[in-house]
Amino acid sequence: MLQSHISDDGVASDSLRTLTIDELLLESRAGLERVHPADLEREMSAGALVVDTRPAEQRERDGDLPGAVVIDRNVLEWRLDPSSPHHLPFAGDPTRRIVIVCNEGYSSSLAAHTLQRLGLPRATDLIGGFQAWRALSKDP
Repeated sequence: MLQSHISDDGVASDSLRTLTIDELLLESRAGLERVHPADLEREMSAGALVVDTRPAEQRERDGDLPGAVVIDRNVLEWRLDPSSPHHLPFAGDPTRRIVIVCNEGYSSSLAAHTLQRLGLPRATDLIGGFQAWRALSKDP
């Protein structure tokens, strides 16, 4: 969020207002149509690209997310931005639904918001992340 600031010499400038991480998370989620873990399979069947951004250690410890593409968080924007020379060919459709999955649903919200800012308006994330999906899939 931009806010104007008048310096001591009377010159106006715009700067970004500092947010707490909780405020940034709320701001990021405000524009997301987040996916409930029970709906993830339906999203995949409808053609959504599901991206697992969890680190290798978490995937090794907890397992893979079937049907998801693994993209490291530190290169996510470059791999999914259609204008990037480093984007993945199968991720070139800016109208495609993209569901980002992290471990617990926090960093994925921030990442999905960033993808929206890059021109991927249908980017979103999974509520509760992999752990919520895993808990749901273990229920009898």
